[in-house]
Amino acid sequence: MDMVSEMVERVRIGHANGRLVKRSGAWGMGYTAFAGSGFHIVLSGGCWLVTSDGPATELTTGTVVLTPTGAAHGLSHAPCALDDLPPGVMGPEPEPSEPVDVEILCGAYRLEHGPERLFVAGLPDVIVVPPDHDRYPELRTVVDLLRADVSGTQPGSSASRRALLDLVLVHGLRQWLEQNRAPGLLNVTDPSIAAALHAIHADLGRRWTVQQLSQVAGLSRAAFTRRFTALVGRPPMAYLTEQRLTYAGRLLRETTAPLAAIAGEVGYATEFAFAAAFRRAFGVSPGRFRRPPAAAAGVVATDADAEAPVPSRRIAP
Repeated sequence: MDMVSEMVERVRIGHANGRLVKRSGAWGMGYTAFAGSGFHIVLSGGCWLVTSDGPATELTTGTVVLTPTGAAHGLSHAPCALDDLPPGVMGPEPEPSEPVDVEILCGAYRLEHGPERLFVAGLPDVIVVPPDHDRYPELRTVVDLLRADVSGTQPGSSASRRALLDLVLVHGLRQWLEQNRAPGLLNVTDPSIAAALHAIHADLGRRWTVQQLSQVAGLSRAAFTRRFTALVGRPPMAYLTEQRLTYAGRLLRETTAPLAAIAGEVGYATEFAFAAAFRRAFGVSPGRFRRPPAAAAGVVATDADAEAPVPSRRIAP
């Protein structure tokens, strides 16, 4: 699995939403670290990105800021210290009556239960993607669609918004990766390990063993384990469990399938075994994880977090 696909798979288990922020004069918004991922897109005007380390970064119209790990950061009309920024407003705001200096489209995937961070090994905590509409027109198109979506209340906005947020993340990461081929990112080209990864994702429910995966890779068990861990960042069985439970989280959120069916789908012999593994990873039972939160404190969104479940169906990993 490539890095972009894995990133999107991970964030999908969080609650997704977006909103428009419009500011004039002297202003600032600080965002504390949270479990999830987010982004900001400067639609018009300019501002400064403030982080806990390093100097502030000037953002111009069209710049995309990605926060894959949900790291603390802030936005401001001028350079400043992160601790000096007031907390970002996390609710509806009245439409300004006067012209504004800057307009920013903000999106977030927030996980109220589970790992401390949703991340892929090798990604920076904060990524700045400069505008390049000539080479990457798709990103601007998706941003325009998301802007229209969060500005209105059309039927089906919950479904379309999640899809558009996914696409912003995909195209933003693609552009950054093409411009920054940093080492350590999960974009495995080793044919042996790539074969094992493909086998895992093609059949998450299979009772895989390290020996079976090493045979798929055409390596000895010891050589396979060493190479897999070095390239992917965790041992084979840890990666398999992680992928199974991430996929299970999506099934819990996006379908009405019974827990027993989901357990079998992701390779657990019993519902009890699945529930125990899920609780260890997410700190909450599968049933509680499936129920939408009454209110997701600190979410960047202004719309309702809950989404109606869709009929049970298989979702390709």
